This record gives sequence, C-alpha cells and structure tokens, in this order.
Amino acid sequence: VEPEAKLLFVVRIVGIIKLSPKPRKVLQLLRLKQLHNGVFLKVNKPILQMLKLVQPYVTYGYPSLKTVRALVYKRGHGKVTKQRIPLTDNQIIADKLGEKGLHGMEDLIHEIYTVGPNFKQAANFLWPFKLSAPRGGFKCKRHGYCEMKGGDWGNREE
Repeated sequence: VEPEAKLLFVVRIVGIIKLSPKPRKVLQLLRLKQLHNGVFLKVNKPILQMLKLVQPYVTYGYPSLKTVRALVYKRGHGKVTKQRIPLTDNQIIADKLGEKGLHGMEDLIHEIYTVGPNFKQAANFLWPFKLSAPRGGFKCKRHGYCEMKGGDWGNREE
C-alpha cells in the first residue's frame, strides 16, 4: 500500500454566478477567486472538510513531481509586496524566502512537493496559478441528483 498523498492541487471550475455564501467564502479562503485558478494545498482534516463543501465547484488531485515542476516553471508567479511578479530568477525567491532556507526554484519545488516545514510560506508566496481552459472543454461540470457521478468535478486522484 503506497503512503497517502500529502499534497493536493485544486482547480476551480465554476464561475461566480449563483454561488451561495458558504462555498463562496470557502473558495475565497482557498485563494480560488477566479475560474481556472489553481493552488497547492496540504492534505489535512480541515482542508478536506472545506473541499467537501466546495466539491461541485472544484476539481482536485495529487500532483506528481513532474507536474509540480512544470507548473512552477511555466506558470509560477511570486507574491512580492502584494504584487504578482513572474519568477524569472532565483533572486526573487531568495529575497522573500531566503531566511526559511529556500534560495531558488528547485528549493521551492522540493518544499512544495515534499510538504516540508516551510510549506505554508512557500505555497503562500506562490500566487494562485492562472490556468487556461482545457482544450476540448470539460466533459460535464455539474450533475443532478438522479444522474451518475460523472463529470469533471471532485477528486481525480491523479
């Protein structure tokens, strides 16, 4: 039996129209303020409870190291003085997270993937990823009560 994954990648797949206050607040707390925004989260009980509340509005899974690296290198932006700055060189990371022992891209990727002791600071430093819509669209974003659990939302496991 493989050990349980410690890292989640969550993507918002529903917009803001007709969203009740509780799920809206949870999505806000998870920093998923826009459609197709993605964030890395630690797997723990409160996070899983929050995901249960917003399950129909997000899709999530357990990313591989390759996926984490591709996301950070391609779409990684840092939060520097409340501004979204592209991660062009290691100096940006070193200035912000140097005292935590994270001096470059690979340190940041390693900290996120292993969910290390400074995961909270590293994940918070990364601006939520702005992803593009999937090519070919979603299979089905929603489902009613009488239908099978199909579609794109919820846990994807991959």
